Amino acid sequence: MNTTEIKGNWNEQKAKLKKQFAVLTDNDLMFEEGKKDAMMAKLQIKLGQTKEQLHKIIGD
Repeated sequence: MNTTEIKGNWNEQKAKLKKQFAVLTDNDLMFEEGKKDAMMAKLQIKLGQTKEQLHKIIGD
């Protein structure tokens, strides 16, 4: 999977997450290469979800 595909998939996932969790902002979902863990940690805190729950939500 190339970078364009990953960014396209992430844009779709962002839209779904923002629809499901109104408290999320574009800033919360800003994906930067090499900083996935930091973003996931921020989402865990903001949503009160575990890492496993977030992976399941994003994967669905």
